[in-house]
Amino acid sequence: MDSQVGKKRERREKQKKTKAKEEKTEAGGGGGAKMKERGKASAQVDEKYSQWKSLVPVLYDWLANHNLVWPSLSCRWGPQLEQATYKNRQRLYLSEQTDGSVPNTLVIANCEVVKPRVAAAEHISQFNEEARSPFVKKYKTIIHPGEVNRIRELPQNKKIVATHTDCPEVLIWDIEAQPNRHAVYGATESRPDLILTGHQDNAEFALAMCPAEPLVLSGGKDKLVVLWSIQDHISTLATEPGTGGSIIKNNSMGSGGNDKAADNLSIGPRGIYQGHEDTVEDVQFCPSSAQEFCSVGDDSCLILWDARVGSSPAVKVEKAHNADLHCVDWNPHDENLIITGSADNSVRMFDRRNLTSGGVGSPVYKFEGHKAAVLCAQWSPDKSSVFGSAAEDGLLNIWDYEKVGKKKERGTRTQNSPPGLFFQHAGHRDKVVDFHWNASDPWTVVSVSDDCDTTGGGGTLQIWRMSDLIYRAEDEVLAELENFKSHVVTCTSKS
Repeated sequence: MDSQVGKKRERREKQKKTKAKEEKTEAGGGGGAKMKERGKASAQVDEKYSQWKSLVPVLYDWLANHNLVWPSLSCRWGPQLEQATYKNRQRLYLSEQTDGSVPNTLVIANCEVVKPRVAAAEHISQFNEEARSPFVKKYKTIIHPGEVNRIRELPQNKKIVATHTDCPEVLIWDIEAQPNRHAVYGATESRPDLILTGHQDNAEFALAMCPAEPLVLSGGKDKLVVLWSIQDHISTLATEPGTGGSIIKNNSMGSGGNDKAADNLSIGPRGIYQGHEDTVEDVQFCPSSAQEFCSVGDDSCLILWDARVGSSPAVKVEKAHNADLHCVDWNPHDENLIITGSADNSVRMFDRRNLTSGGVGSPVYKFEGHKAAVLCAQWSPDKSSVFGSAAEDGLLNIWDYEKVGKKKERGTRTQNSPPGLFFQHAGHRDKVVDFHWNASDPWTVVSVSDDCDTTGGGGTLQIWRMSDLIYRAEDEVLAELENFKSHVVTCTSKS
């Protein structure tokens, strides 16, 4: 099967043809029923969104809504730049997937992240869906060779990022050294600082950076998982903001795109790993090991690899799901736990000590709260049992596996909600294609949706933090509320 970009492109073409056909039918007077049906579906989305927006002051500590002219397939937090009394300033990496009238870009923005318990309730709920947020300001534009399907930052130095596009190569960028470009039609593409070769077919989505060492991992349509080391190509001294100069060694790039393509510095792989029988959709490193990693693909398999024992799978989990697997993440707090998301609308949690039963995948638990394919799943850096999942149903669910099986679950859980689900971000009105927890600001998330199905174009970026009354220990919350109640009673009696 094709990977997510191919599927998405096919859907868009189909939608265009369907829309043209419907418009023709409606013009002929036979589309009344279809128009009513489409209007009803749109009204349901609007009604659900209105309900969510009315609850924003109750559910959120802070929320910023930023309208995007072009859809973005990836969003990532970069380094924190500044800490102030009421807010912190931090880099944010985004992609812009255009229609060809202007180039595709990798966007570097400066984001002001408001600190907990600072934003007024009435302020966070009064935003214009069609406007850009004052908290997000574009800092630099890189004209990217093709669509940016995925962005990953290097943990050892978040000014270095890797990108995937519709080609076999992985592109490495030194954000600070790259010149700022004006994205106009016909503009020359920016030059990557390093190119990683080794795939035999397009590698579009599966991309990861190693927390332990400067290693890059990728998967592609060639069914391969490819590993590179960029240790020897990165200077040990990071570039300070504003000083200029690349931290990529032996670099002749970054001059604005006039050098010959052959001058690009490229490196081959450290290892190539074979075991999948279809497109590899996502990869992830073990948090503490540069030698161990995992991958998932359209063959419904989860594979664990160990570079120390060869290029064949260390463990292959057949039928990890009942459909294509789109995403995988390894718990940074408990390395026995791995989560996977799939086109079967579910997230599954596996224990690496007991991955299979009867020759097929044996998850610890299945989290079934989405109504469409899960596109992204990620463990929280703030609590070992918490993770998020984003899907084509427009929802970003926050789960806590410790809550599974408990008789009483606090938070936004209702009687009919799935076990383990304790918060649901419903601020997007179309499929949520990516999100990222902020390691610098606890419980803060950036999420992005592709709004082509609902508005015909563009996207929505949201930065948000749920109220701490939802995730804190129950006894803490009750004690605080009791103190608040006492305070109110005292103030009332004095007045």
